[in-house]
Amino acid sequence: MASEKRKYASQNKKAYHDYFVEETYEAGIELTGTEIKSIRAGGCNLKDCYCQIEDGEMWVIGMHISPYEHGNRFNPDPMRERRLLMHKREIMRLLGVVGKQGLTLVPLSLYYSGSRIKVELGLCRGKKLYDKRDTDAKKQAERDIERYEKGKEKWN
Repeated sequence: MASEKRKYASQNKKAYHDYFVEETYEAGIELTGTEIKSIRAGGCNLKDCYCQIEDGEMWVIGMHISPYEHGNRFNPDPMRERRLLMHKREIMRLLGVVGKQGLTLVPLSLYYSGSRIKVELGLCRGKKLYDKRDTDAKKQAERDIERYEKGKEKWN
């Protein structure tokens, strides 16, 4: 699957700014028909969502999926908690890691896997303000070097 190019429905770019991503996991998500149609139409926002483990089940909280505009009156609540689908042993392992090490499970992206929609989860450690500044400075330096190299090629 690493060689295939994924088609993303939504990405949480803010998560990479706010957290160090230690590991990534793939999980299915339990959705209704109108939610799937809304995601395919681009109506999903992962900005401030996170995952929580309760009673051996994993839930994503704070994910906003807009109501499908051509749906009926039975459209679900846009901010409802949605269950994530993983093997029980994976969930229990993540529960142990999150509990002991103080890490957070954050949805990084929603993408299509065939006809299904999957969630990419990140096991994340929070960044301090100086870490964020350092990351931004490194990105800016890389951009400046790239611009310089690109401009240098034009004149040669």
